[in-house]
Amino acid sequence: MTASITTGDGLKAIATSKTPGRPRSTVLRDIKERFIVSLLVLCGAITISITVLIVFILAQQAAGFFGGGIQDVQGREANVTISEFLTGLEWNPLQGSDKEFGIWPLITGTFQVTIVAMCIAIPVGLMVAIWLSEFASPKVRSVIKPLIEIIAGVPTVVFGYFALTFVTPLLQLDFAGIAGNPDPNKANPLNIQIFNVLAAGLTVGIMCIPIVTSLSEDALRAVPRALREGSYGLGASRFETSVKVVFPAALSGIVAACLLAFARAVGETMIVAIAAGLNPPDLAAGLGKIFAVNEPTQTMTGYMVSVFFGDLATGTVEYQSVYAVGMTLFLITLIITIVGAYIRKRFRQQYE
Repeated sequence: MTASITTGDGLKAIATSKTPGRPRSTVLRDIKERFIVSLLVLCGAITISITVLIVFILAQQAAGFFGGGIQDVQGREANVTISEFLTGLEWNPLQGSDKEFGIWPLITGTFQVTIVAMCIAIPVGLMVAIWLSEFASPKVRSVIKPLIEIIAGVPTVVFGYFALTFVTPLLQLDFAGIAGNPDPNKANPLNIQIFNVLAAGLTVGIMCIPIVTSLSEDALRAVPRALREGSYGLGASRFETSVKVVFPAALSGIVAACLLAFARAVGETMIVAIAAGLNPPDLAAGLGKIFAVNEPTQTMTGYMVSVFFGDLATGTVEYQSVYAVGMTLFLITLIITIVGAYIRKRFRQQYE
């Protein structure tokens, strides 16, 4: 760019100037920003790809289970239909000559443990969350909440042996058994067996308490302070404000916390494999088995562990049944997630 300038003596001088370019620091910042955005997109794409790959493998292997033309461990051809799988009330794929592949006993066992767990995790977790959010002092909260969250870091295999060696003897009123010396003459008024639904469910519930407590407490503390002050201004007590104002306003996050804990309980493996047993309820003997929490059961994840850690040959119908069970478990958790998203959206619209 050039410009003419007239000096005091009438002479003209030509001045040349250059349009300043972008500072070097700005260019480097843009490059870094594009790199970070690309990295984030790549991480998201990898996550989605892994999810799609898992679903593809499950669907492919499950289709092979239902497609027929595969043999059992005795070398006999086995044909399992989707109708038989989804409507059958007997599950006996590993023993005897008459194989039964009805999924409902495993689904029943899974929800037996899950419902018992939620009867513990949800009320206890919500009460602790309300206390931490609305009643505990900041100093107490800073100590108690991390201690509760430590439970979430305990390995589930430890929880499993805790259920087997402490919770079950406690339910049997075998206090000597807790110390390692089982009493053969214990009273056991509930007729609790060594492997049972109740001990496994209670322990899974204890494991899920930190999930409900932590997420619910975060949702309660996210409620604007103005709602609390308005309630106090109308003469409401702290308890009334917590239950009738803060809790409904945080219901979206609380529902999300409960559903996350529910899905976590459905997918729990080691606790149920150790403490619940390997015998799915015999629904063909009567639906009363659904409520037999003092007896052994088997969940979908428990069955998958028992097969993968066994010595079954790959490609047999018994081995392939694991993928059909896994696909069923995936669909159940997917339905829970979709229902949870719908409920959260509905309550969020109601209270915003």
